This record gives sequence, structure tokens and C-alpha cells, in this order.
Amino acid sequence: MRFLAAFVLLFVSACTAAPDNDASQVAPILTTEDAVDIQTFAQPEIARVTHVSLDLELDFEGQGVSGSATLDIEAAEGADTIILDQDGYVVSAVTAADGAELPFETGEAQDGKGAPLTITMGDARQVTIAYSANNAAALQWLTPDQTAGKKHPYLLSQGQATLNRTWIPTQDSPGIRQTWDARIVAPEELTVVMSGLSGGDAEAAGEGKHAFTFEMDKSVPPYLIAIAAGDIVFQELGPRSGVWSEPSMIEAAASELSDTEAMIDAAEKLYGPYRWGRYDMIVLPPAFPYGGMENPVMTFLTPTFIAGDRSLTGLIAHELAHSWSGNLVTNANWTDSWLNEGVTSYFENRIVEEIYGKKRADQEAALAFANIEETLAEVGMDAPGTSLHQAVNLDSIGSAIIYDKGAYFLRTVESIVGRERFDAWLEQWFDNHAFQPATSAMMLADMEANLVKDEAEAEALMLREWIYEPGLPSNVAKPDPAAFAEVDAAAKLFTDSRELNDAAWGGWTSAERQRFLAGLPRRLNEAELAALDEALKLSDSTNNEELFLWLELALENQNERVVPIAEEFLVNVGRRKFVAPLFETLMDQGAWGEPIATRVYAKARPGYHSVTTGTVDEIVGFSG
Repeated sequence: MRFLAAFVLLFVSACTAAPDNDASQVAPILTTEDAVDIQTFAQPEIARVTHVSLDLELDFEGQGVSGSATLDIEAAEGADTIILDQDGYVVSAVTAADGAELPFETGEAQDGKGAPLTITMGDARQVTIAYSANNAAALQWLTPDQTAGKKHPYLLSQGQATLNRTWIPTQDSPGIRQTWDARIVAPEELTVVMSGLSGGDAEAAGEGKHAFTFEMDKSVPPYLIAIAAGDIVFQELGPRSGVWSEPSMIEAAASELSDTEAMIDAAEKLYGPYRWGRYDMIVLPPAFPYGGMENPVMTFLTPTFIAGDRSLTGLIAHELAHSWSGNLVTNANWTDSWLNEGVTSYFENRIVEEIYGKKRADQEAALAFANIEETLAEVGMDAPGTSLHQAVNLDSIGSAIIYDKGAYFLRTVESIVGRERFDAWLEQWFDNHAFQPATSAMMLADMEANLVKDEAEAEALMLREWIYEPGLPSNVAKPDPAAFAEVDAAAKLFTDSRELNDAAWGGWTSAERQRFLAGLPRRLNEAELAALDEALKLSDSTNNEELFLWLELALENQNERVVPIAEEFLVNVGRRKFVAPLFETLMDQGAWGEPIATRVYAKARPGYHSVTTGTVDEIVGFSG
């Protein structure tokens, strides 16, 4: 025990000493109470994974992967076991580097968490796990009919928050950063990409197969290990950026992403160098459950952001910003998700301001503030999930807290201390905690030590209240009420008299259009809905944010005309942000909407990722 205690003290001192920003170094483990991750079985203060080496073959017919994972381990002197997270993959053998078989056992499973895989490693510090993973929740296997090309199958993964333990044997916790490499064997007609730098052209790997290699030499939280495979092609966007997609989508994707290199430059100007080498993206089939996922060097994107006019590219700014907040400095556990998403949402808005101007940035920030207000009105100002640091991970509150309230916290701090001081502080935060986990307490302490100049300013900032208390502090820097003055007046005019200025609509930004749609009366008759649709061409919109708001409004009013449009949308789009509210709206309509929801979900569900079905199953009452 004295050896284990010494090891713990070593980790604690590593967390409090001057940081070492060399990405090749093993990131420290945080051992304070608020840093402990209750969503993992791992005991990293005793034995932790530092590197994962995957050697896997993709089986599209069986919808699984098989092969091995070799883990490098750092352990306390005298430690002879390591605990990994296991949620469905099947282990056939574990061996040491010398080939000796090692005992292992799977413990009792816990709902939503999987089970502990305990390996008795003795004095071995590298182990190889032979395993297979079928029907893994992180992996979505699409048939050719579910792709744009209709010729080849497709694989995509989504690991956040704790789904990678369904296909990768490791310690699946954001605070246990790891380097990794991979060799992936796939059918020769498919191309594989991962969230690591490519090792070059594929090599032959047997009849009808070839192998791709990847490496991530910077320590990352394991949820950022990601894979996609399909009939995909690449187009360069700039000297360090490019996009992958199915061939039929590549031109539209590249056009929509043409500002990417300028965004990278803007981000570096704000908060220091981009440290990941390349910034590539892949536009996935619409089954992908999120808008985007910030996987290093290979951001995963939904095609629903493609509007034809780059009006929704704030999404790209957001995923790029994660290269600093989230990927570079990561929340140690999921109760501090705002350290990733809130900081990133603030950073996103600054990039948007640099590239598209202050008007668009202010409008998008105002939409976010409206989201906070709407959510707090619904759940209550004192609801436990409305603090930034959460006692438990409450995903059900949605994006308004960890994304939008987190961003408004930083906007408020900036407004009080001034942009110049704030930017200098945030850049040093990224620098001094690069490639390390962090907690709310760490950020609070850093602000108090490196940003706050005196007691009066500390009182004005209300830092602790923002982070640890529910609701919205009184000092919040509210958005400029003039940001949507014209739009709000138009929405009021329609509300009061049903008069519509359709000419103004044509000149509005997407944020303005979204604000207008959100401000319309929630009860409209068939004729009023038809007049709106005819004047504004809402059902024909190529902007999915606007189309979603229109469908939600029309379904709330049991409008039969939009049911076929909504059905097509729900069958072809798997993005949870859109899908869940529309099914919820249908179910709320009782005898009118429930049969529609049940029928459409039976058709749509096979094309959804487990992230989406996990939410919508409950909404619709799907029991399998």
C-alpha cells in the first residue's frame, strides 16, 4: 500500500507542478474528488492505459470488428491488475509481450456503464487483448441503400461520451488521455479514415482486402478515437485542410467549407497555434446523430449543415474551436462538460465574428441566449441541472446550459474585464493546460490567480455563482436588443394582424429567419400556415435549421400538408437535435400525432445511430 500511496502522490504533484506541454508526455491524472470519473470502472491512480494499438478487420456482413488491442500501461510499483471498461465486446485471450497468457475476468454489469474487465497482468506493462465487437453501440453500419451512392456499405462511429467502450478495450474516461495507432483492414472498394494522421496509401491485406494505418501521437481522451469507412473521396481546401465525402456530395461539401482555412487562421490569431497538424473533415451520411464531432484531424460532420450559402458554418467554427477547448484541454469527467462545450461555444462565436462580422456573431449569440431563457422558463431557475458544474451528468437539460450558459459566462467575464485581458487569460489557459484534463475548480482557481485584479472585480464577476449555482446570475451580459429589432417587429406584426413582409424575409440572414420562425404564434390555423408556406417557401427550404422550425410549428398545429415532408425529413435525417423534438411534437398531439410518429419511426429507426434511438425510443415508447 505504501507504494500505491507514493504513486498517488506522484500524480497529484504532477497536476500541481508547472505544466509540461509536450504532447508526447503522459498527461497527469487528476485525483481531486471533483475530478473522479464515476462513469468508468478504471482505477488510473493504480494502473492506467497510456497507449492503444489497434489491429482490426471490419466485417460489414456481420456488422462487427475483430482483431486485437495492445495496451501500454503505467502502473504503481507493486500493482498487478488493471481495470478496463467493457460494454459488449467479447475477449478471447489476453497475453503479455512475451506471449504468456494472462488471466482476466468480467465483473458485474451496471446499467448504462458496461462492466469492469480486470486483467491480472503481474509485472507486465504491455498487454494484448484479442477480441471482437458486434452490434457495438458506437458503430453504425449502413447498407448501400442508406448511402448517397447506393452501391457500397458505410461505417461510422460516435464515441462520446462513453460509447467507445463498446468496441475498444481501454479505460474509457476523458481524464485518462492516451496516444494511439491503428491498422484497419477493409474491403478493397472502401476507403477508411480515422481521427489520426494517415500512414499513407492502403496496402494489400489478402484477397479483396486492403489495410490502412493511422497514428495519433498526441495524448487524447479515448472518446476521440473515431473511424469511418465507405465510398469516399477527398478534396483539398487549403494547405492544411480538406474534406472527405461520398463522391456525389464532394462538390457541395467543398463549396460550403471554403472558409475553413480562414477559420483556422482566425482561431490561431485569437488563442495561439493549431497543434494537430492537419484539419480535415468528413461529411457523413445524414444518419450521423450530431451536427458535428470534433475528432482530432478528422472532424465528423452532418450533411444537414449544407445550406448552399454557408449560413450554417458556425458549426464548423464550433468543431474547429474544439481543437483548443475539449481536445487540447479536456473536462476530466462529464460533470464538467461545459469546460468543453461552453468554452467552445464562446470561441466559436469569436471565430464567426472574425470571418463573417459582428452582426452575424451578435445574432447567433442572441439565439443562444433565447435558448437559455426558454429552457430556464421550462425547467425552473433553481433546477439542479442548470449549474455549469453538475453533481451528475444531466444530458436531459439539453444544450442551453453546458453550451449556451457556458458561453455566456465567458461573454460576461469578457464584458467586465475587457476583451484584451480576457483573451490573454484564455490563451494562457490553453497553453498551461495543453494535452491535460481540467475541472471547474481548476478554471475558477486559474481565473482568480491570473485574471481577477482585485476584490471589487471578483465581486462583480460572480465566478463561483456562475459555475456552481443554478439559473442565470444577475450580472449576465445580455445580447444587444437591437440585434433582432427588425425581425421581432415583423414577428409581432404577424402575431397582431397576420400581415407578412415576405420581401424582408429574402434579405434576412439565417439567424434572422430562425428568430422570426421561433417568434411566431404557436397556434395557427390551416389557412394561416398555408399563407406562410406559400409566401416564404418554407417547405422547400434547403436550410435544415429553418425547415426544422417550420415543421415543428406546422406539426404542433396538426397540419396534414406537412406530414409527407416531415416523414421524408425524419426518414432521411438522423441528427438527434432535429429528430427528437419532431417526434416529441407528434406524440404530444395525441390521437392525431401518435399514429404518425409510430408509423414513421418504424420506417426511420433502422437508419438511426444508437445515440438517436436511445432518445427517441423513450419518446415514442418503442420497446423493440
